[in-house]
Amino acid sequence: MVRKPDLGNIEASARKRLKLPMFLCAPVLAALLCANAPPSPADQFGDLFAAVQKEHVFADGKTFADAVPKRAPDAIMADYERAAPGSSAALRAFVLDNFVVPGVNDRPLPPLREHIRALWPQLERRTPNVPPGSSAITLPAPYVVPGGRFREIYYWDSYFTMLGLVADGRDDLVEGMLEDFSSLIERFGHIPNGTRTYYLSRSQPPFFALMLDLSRATDGTIRARRLAALRKEHNYWMAGEVCATTAEACKRVVRMPDGSVLNRYWDDRDTPRDESFAEDQATAAKASTRPTGEVFRNLRAGAESGWDFSSRWLSDPHDLSTIHATDVVPVDLNALIWAMEKRIEKGCRQAGDQPCTREFGQRATARKAAVQRFLWHAKQNRFADWIAPSSRPSKVVSSASLFPLFVGMATPAQAGAMAKATRSTLVADGGLRTTTVRTGQQWDAPNGWAPLQWVAVEGLRRYGHNALAQDIAARWIGTVNCTYLETGKMLEKYDVEERLPGGGGEYPLQDGFGWTNGVTAALLDRYPTLGPAATFQGCSPADRSGTTPRP
Repeated sequence: MVRKPDLGNIEASARKRLKLPMFLCAPVLAALLCANAPPSPADQFGDLFAAVQKEHVFADGKTFADAVPKRAPDAIMADYERAAPGSSAALRAFVLDNFVVPGVNDRPLPPLREHIRALWPQLERRTPNVPPGSSAITLPAPYVVPGGRFREIYYWDSYFTMLGLVADGRDDLVEGMLEDFSSLIERFGHIPNGTRTYYLSRSQPPFFALMLDLSRATDGTIRARRLAALRKEHNYWMAGEVCATTAEACKRVVRMPDGSVLNRYWDDRDTPRDESFAEDQATAAKASTRPTGEVFRNLRAGAESGWDFSSRWLSDPHDLSTIHATDVVPVDLNALIWAMEKRIEKGCRQAGDQPCTREFGQRATARKAAVQRFLWHAKQNRFADWIAPSSRPSKVVSSASLFPLFVGMATPAQAGAMAKATRSTLVADGGLRTTTVRTGQQWDAPNGWAPLQWVAVEGLRRYGHNALAQDIAARWIGTVNCTYLETGKMLEKYDVEERLPGGGGEYPLQDGFGWTNGVTAALLDRYPTLGPAATFQGCSPADRSGTTPRP
C-alpha cells in the first residue's frame, strides 16, 4: 500500500524552513513549493510588509514591494518582532534604516554643508515689481525666502538665514536684504511680519539691530541711513508709550506696576488673518464668551511673536481659543529691544549725536532694570514672561528665557542659573526643546527650532558655558543631519525628543528651509568637529559613518 504524503506536515515544515507567514494559504504554498519559486516581499516580510502597506508609508504600494533589504531578511524581521515601531514615522524610519527604497533613499546625497550652499540660489528671489492686485510688496534688492509655502521674505527668519549667508561668503545677499529692510522701514515705519500686504499690521521679533552687526558695509551714508531706519523702528515699538498707564497697556507698550516701560506683542487689526481666515474664525467661534475681535487680535499678536502658536500665549495650554498674547510681557521681545537701544546708543555716539546717545543710554538702562525686576523669577532662578493682568511670572518654561544671555543683559550668576535650568529641563536628545509641555502647538514640546538653538548656543558661550553650548549644538546638528540623510531635506522644525521631523501647527511641515540652513551652516563653522565625519547619536550605523545616506 502506497502511503499518501502528509501535506499538513510538509506545509508546516516548509513554513518553518522558509519562515513564511501564516496567512499564506496552502494552495499558494503548494504552488510555490512545486514551482520552487522564491518568496515574494509579502511572503518574506509578512507582518512588516503588511504594516508598511496598511499605513501607506509610501504613496505607491509598489515602492516598498521593490525595496532591497540592506542586510539579511531574518535579521531585519528579528529586530522588527523584538520592538515593532509604534507610529507611522517610526515605521518609516525603520524601513529606511533597513531597506534601499527606490526613489526615496537610493540616490547619494551631497554632504550637508554642500547641500546648504546649493540651496541659496534656489531660495533667492527678486520682486522689483508686482502685478496689479497682488498681495506682494516690492523690494529693491534680491533676498532669500524660507521656502515651501513661505514665498516672501520674513522678518526674524532672515537674521538666522543671514548667519548662513555670512558663513558661505554671500555678503551680497546680506547687504541686499539689509537694503530691503531699510526700504520697508522707510515706507511703512516698521518691518512687517513678511512682505505681503496682509502682514503690514504687525511686525515680528525685532532683529534688524542684530542684522546690522553682520554687515561689512563701511560707507558712511549707508550706515547713517540704517541708523535712521533703526531709530524709526524703535519709534514703532514705542508708539504706545504716551498712552500706556499702569492700569492699561497701549499698542505695544506696557507700563509696569512701578511705572517702568516694557513691551508686548500686538497687531493693529482685530480681524481674522487673511492667510488663516477660516482657522481664526473657527478658533473665535470656540471662545463663545469672548468678543471675537479680542480673539482675533490675540491670534495676530501671537503671529507677531513668531511663536504661532505656543502655550506661552494660552490660558489653557490645550485650547487655542484661550489665547491672551497681549497680556504677556515677553522676555525675548524685551531683550531684543534692549539690544536695539544699545546699538542706537552706540551708533549715535559714533555719529557725535550726544542727545541721542544720552536718551538711548538711559532707555537701555531703564529697560534692563525693569527686566531684572519683573522678568527674572528669583524663586525659580530663571527668566520668565510676565502676565500683566495678574502681575505674576508665567509658569511656562521656554527657550525664550535664554534671550537675555544671547544679548548680554543677564548677570553672570543669572547665566549660571539659566545654564543649570536649561540642562535639566530644556535639553533633549536631539537639541533644545521649545517648551516643556506638549500641547499640539508647534512652538511647544517636542519641537525644536533652529533660531532657538542659535540663541541658546551663543548665549551660553557668551557667559563661558562652552561645554553646554557645544553639547546643544552637537545634538541639534545630529538631528538635522540624520533627518537630512533620511529625507534629503532641510526642515522648518524638528522633533528633538525622537529626532524626527517636527509636527503640530496650522499647516504641514515645510522644507527649504532658510533659518535651518543658516543656523546649521553657522554652527558647523563654529564647531568644525560636528561635520559629516562626526558620530551622530540616533542615526543607523551606516549613517554614522557618513558613507551611506538615507533618503
